[in-house]
Order: sequence, then C-alpha cells, then structure tokens
Amino acid sequence: MTKLQLPDAERQCVQLAGLIRPQLTPETLLVGIHTGGAWVARRLAEILKLEGRIGLLDISFYRDDFGKRGLHPQVKPTSLPLDIDGRPLILVDDVLFTGRTTRAAINELFDYGRPSSIRLAVLADRGAREIPVQADFCPWTPSLDEHQELVLTLSKDGRLCWRVETEALETSPSGVSIDAMRRQARACALEVFS
Repeated sequence: MTKLQLPDAERQCVQLAGLIRPQLTPETLLVGIHTGGAWVARRLAEILKLEGRIGLLDISFYRDDFGKRGLHPQVKPTSLPLDIDGRPLILVDDVLFTGRTTRAAINELFDYGRPSSIRLAVLADRGAREIPVQADFCPWTPSLDEHQELVLTLSKDGRLCWRVETEALETSPSGVSIDAMRRQARACALEVFS
C-alpha cells in the first residue's frame, strides 16, 4: 500500500466544527469519548464557543470486549455537566472503525438519561463496520490496511496529530494470517446459522 498522507488534525477539527455548526441548538451538548474523542470534543467546544456544554465519557466498563482486553490502565471519570434527558447530544470520537466503541458509549449515555437524539461526529471514518453505526459528521475517510491502526495523539505543544501504527501480523505455521483465518471461520459460522 502507498504511504498514507496524514491530514492536519487541528485543521480537521475546524472542518468538523463547520459541519456541526448548522445543526447546533441552544440545548445541544457535545459528549467526547475518552481519550481521543475527549480531545476532539474540547477543541470543538473552543471553536464553536460551547463553554459548559461538553461532557466526557469513559466507556471502559461498557465495552463488549472487556473480558478479553481487561480494564484500561487509565480509567477516567465520566462527567456530564448537564442533565441529558430530552437534550440533543453530539457524541464525539476520533476514529470510527467497527462501531463497537460508539455502541458502548450509547449504552452508557442511556444509563444517565434519555436524550432526544444522538448524532455522531468523528475526525476519521475508516470503515469496516461490525455493527450498524455511521457518522453524521466526518471530514475524512482514510483507506488503511486491516493491520494498520489510525491513532490520534496530543503533542507536547498541545496540538492534535495523527500517526499510523502497524500491527505485527500473527500467522499460522502455514503462513496464513491468523486474523484472516478467524474472519473466515466467523463468515462460515454466520452462513451455517443464518
């Protein structure tokens, strides 16, 4: 694959704010998912001048892979500064991939109340959904190999920056990707049980 040109994440926040601005109401609350989504939500709140209208979620206990991955070593508190009942929310994350993080965030939000609506804003949508979730606001849809991960970081000077990390591919003794074998087994199981 050719090397991916990474956009300026700060500029993307301005683009994302431009997509969101026409949809804002005086009741709208931004809710960022720790960690990358929290960074993006804070930037958006600055750009959109939404002081006091930003909440932060830590979905560690709501993940469906909690038993497999364990608890993140740096659990952050969830904080919602306003009652979310009947309020329109914009859920903010850095990257939308399988949709599982978004599902976990929505589950947590409903433990706090029943918002009138939840819309999703992300800086990057890399596709490969495992559940039916889509972004309402997104300035970038990168094309990555399945073993690449898009990571948003916060530089020492406080700027948001992208990087791509490549996972070492686990292979079977025959040289076939273990992940490819798992996907094939899941696809076969779906065919058998559908």
